[in-house]
Amino acid sequence: MHELPVELRVNGTPHGGVVEPRVTLADFLRERCGLTGTHLGCEHGACGACTVLLDGQAVRSCLVFAVQVDGQEVTTVEGIASPDGELSPVQAAMRACHGLQCGFCTPGFVTSITALLRDNPSPTDEEIREGLSGNFCRCTGYQGIVNAVRQAAEAQA
Repeated sequence: MHELPVELRVNGTPHGGVVEPRVTLADFLRERCGLTGTHLGCEHGACGACTVLLDGQAVRSCLVFAVQVDGQEVTTVEGIASPDGELSPVQAAMRACHGLQCGFCTPGFVTSITALLRDNPSPTDEEIREGLSGNFCRCTGYQGIVNAVRQAAEAQA
């Protein structure tokens, strides 16, 4: 299969190479960049586990081909914390509010919440639930996650 060049910034660091056109952004991040925090669940865009920020917008990395993001900036869950390793307000709130159990869905929630609060710094519970409706969790029952969004919003205010 014909390979194409791709150059992008991931968490502020340049990454590139040649890839087959069928390689998803999720696979590129996990296999080429070694960033395994982006999880693959359904690989159909329904579960949200693979959510990353593409030029600041939350996207399902299993639905985007790596060649489509040539020249763009990707932020994964690994890039959400501060450079010195301090948890972001969203990550700290997820921990404090017990917004995770097994942790599989957590990276997708953290990136989705980060984008949600950037766009709507003071969401209502209804807006929180709507904003996170594309992320599935099989363990928590969601209340801890909603509480975490509220706490993170207050911390960022």
